Amino acid sequence: MTQMAHDLPYLIPEMVVLIAGAGALVFEMLRLSRAALAFAAGGLLLATGLTLPLLGVDTEVFGGTFRIDTLSIWAKLILLPATVLSLLLARAELAGSDREGTVYSLLCFVTFGALVLAGSGDTMFLVLGVLLSSLGAFALVAHPRNDAATEAAMKFFVFASVTGGVMIFGLSYWFGGTGSTLFTDLVHLDKTPLAATIGLAAVITGLGYKASLAPFHFWAPDAYEGAPISVAAYLSVVPKIGAIFALAQVARDLPTTTGWPFVVASVAVLTMSWGYLAALVQENVVRLLAYSSIAQAGYFLLGIAAAGASSLALASLVVFAAAYAAMNLGAFAIIQCTGRTLDAFTGMGRTRPVTGIAMTIFLMSLVGIPPLAGFSGKFLLFGAAIDAHFTWLAFVAILNSVLSLAVYLRIIVPMFRPRDEGGETVVQLHGHMLLIRTVWLIALIVSLGLGLAAQLLLGAID
Repeated sequence: MTQMAHDLPYLIPEMVVLIAGAGALVFEMLRLSRAALAFAAGGLLLATGLTLPLLGVDTEVFGGTFRIDTLSIWAKLILLPATVLSLLLARAELAGSDREGTVYSLLCFVTFGALVLAGSGDTMFLVLGVLLSSLGAFALVAHPRNDAATEAAMKFFVFASVTGGVMIFGLSYWFGGTGSTLFTDLVHLDKTPLAATIGLAAVITGLGYKASLAPFHFWAPDAYEGAPISVAAYLSVVPKIGAIFALAQVARDLPTTTGWPFVVASVAVLTMSWGYLAALVQENVVRLLAYSSIAQAGYFLLGIAAAGASSLALASLVVFAAAYAAMNLGAFAIIQCTGRTLDAFTGMGRTRPVTGIAMTIFLMSLVGIPPLAGFSGKFLLFGAAIDAHFTWLAFVAILNSVLSLAVYLRIIVPMFRPRDEGGETVVQLHGHMLLIRTVWLIALIVSLGLGLAAQLLLGAID
């Protein structure tokens, strides 16, 4: 009882997120969608504030099964505000639709699952986090109830079922090799390399599906295209970062003698390269950004591959996660008020120059152009990889960044060309445009501010 009383205060932010989701669901039952939005957003902001006193804490609760450390704390400080911005996008897109408040509730519950993933210190919590962050995501993708959304949700569900089963099967080898489910006992796997390899392959399969790492990414383009744009924006950020941080938690304790850094580096190369090559042929901007988010996931793996040898690795992951959340949410917000096809962006930079410039900044940040946030994050990741003697991996990542410029120019160049008569009409969301502008303006401030003040964030992380 005394131990429980000691542990629970550390989990107050997570409990507030659960209350926010449950409260939003109650308001939806009462047909009070605005109240559901306010309660969910207020709860998430409160949870963010309650996380701030935890900065600098490094401890474990529930017998080491859940961690309160740099990764889990910064996951809250990144994912909770990102979910609030996603709530605003959802309100702008789904206002007045059936079951609107349910979406707000599901966003909170999926975020809770992502936070469980990011703080996992035990294989059971790892599986629980994957389940919690997946079940609500299926419903979010299927929300429009049309053929495309239903098909995308079914593909998502089937793929999740298979990869989840593989992960649980593989984790049993880790339990057999260590006699424990705690990550801290993974150090004993250096005596059983076969069990270590099978378990690692299983974890990369299960978390790779959540983070849309190649070759476990096939669900993502269809899911993003079939889902509401606000949901696609959310899925590209929150569950992905939660899964990446969970993989980092595993990597911190897995002995490097098992060869896992090279395996992660190889997946990084495949993910970055395939994501950008596939994006080059997309005509739908949502699918293009889906493949872009797949490629960006590969950059996270540079920090994970370096986790066993570089002191900069975890900090670089946090900085890039913050940058990625801002630039991806900002780009999707502008897509939401412009259109899903490349034709919809033709001339947008001329008719709405401020929006066009903002979109250009988001896309250039995704490339990694200085002095934007994406550059700061990637620069630190490259430094961590080189520090860990993965110079070749950093070189491949730089080459992929050059390739990414060709991908994002496919959106930027048409934006500043004259629009032909008969081109696709720009989406108009009337009174809810203010919400969308608020989202991309906040994302823009973060993208610019983090690029110029990344050193301050590094200091806060340390």
